[in-house]
Formats: sequence, C-alpha cells, structure tokens
Amino acid sequence: MKAKQTYLKGKSVFKVSLIVIGVTILTVYLTGENYHRTLTENFYLSLGIISTTLFLFMAYGLYQGVGLLDNFPKIENYKAKTPIFNSGNMPPTPDISVGDGIGGLLLSILLWIGITIILAVLLVLFEAVLWLSIFIILAMLYWVFFRALKFVFNKSADTKGDLGISALYALGYTSLYVGWIFGLVFIVDALG
Repeated sequence: MKAKQTYLKGKSVFKVSLIVIGVTILTVYLTGENYHRTLTENFYLSLGIISTTLFLFMAYGLYQGVGLLDNFPKIENYKAKTPIFNSGNMPPTPDISVGDGIGGLLLSILLWIGITIILAVLLVLFEAVLWLSIFIILAMLYWVFFRALKFVFNKSADTKGDLGISALYALGYTSLYVGWIFGLVFIVDALG
C-alpha cells in the first residue's frame, strides 16, 4: 500500500513566507541599530536569512514528500479599467484666476473650499488604487512564489526519504531562486 502524499495549501505557504520576510526585515533592522551596517551588508544578511529558511523548507518538504495545492482565488475578475489613462487623452488643467476686491476674495475662498473637497476625493481614490495595486503585486508574487515551489515539490516523489538528494535539490533550487539576487547586489556594490 502506497503512503498518502501530504499537501500544503499554497495560501498558507504564501502567508508563512510573508511572515518570514517580515521577521527578517525586523531582525535586520533591530540588529543593525547597534552595528551600523551598510545597506549592502543588510541586503546580504537579509538574503542569507531568507535563503537559509528557503533551503530548510525545501529540503524538509522534499524529504517528507510534500506537495502543494493551489487554493488561491483567481484574479481575472479584479482587473482595473481606467479608460482616461488608457486613451492618452487627459483633460487639460483649468486656469483659475480671480479678480481683486471683495468679489475676488469670496471667489478665492469658495475655490479653496471646492479644490480642497476635490483633493480629498482624489486622495480617497488614490488610496483605493494604491490598495488595489498592492493586492495585484501580492497576487503576482504569490503566483511566482507558488509556481516556483510547485515546480520544486514536483520532485518530492523522487526524493522522499532520501536526505542527501533532498538537500541537493534544495541547494540547487535555492541557488537558482536567490543566487541571482546575491549576484545583483554584488554587481551593484562593485560598480558603486
């Protein structure tokens, strides 16, 4: 009788990865206050913590024969439609000039109140667009992260119970997924 494969839910893995990234940022920040590390040193420390965590997670998952289930909602229905910006026809900005005297003063006060209300509404709309953008970025990160781990854990049937092969696969995939960021930081530091 073949043992039943254990599956992790993609949403749970993504939430845990966000927690790991948050804890890493907090750790680097709190330990960096006393040591006055450079930005590059902080990058290396952060990437080291993340890559170690990723390596351990993948090695353990491959050793245990874990699979991933995609339980994230589909995002096709959340596409933003902005016809003004897509058309390239932005409305011209108005030229506001008021006269001198009491009439100009009253008109200036009314325009000031009106523009304040318009700016408040635009800020509310900007906040909605900002949150939608954050949601879309997180959805894209999830998709990339989930697809990468799903690709790794497709090998779990071959590596289940073999620690050496599991560690070798985990090391290879960790090098691929995080190594290019180390290289990018190194090149930027060398050029700067």
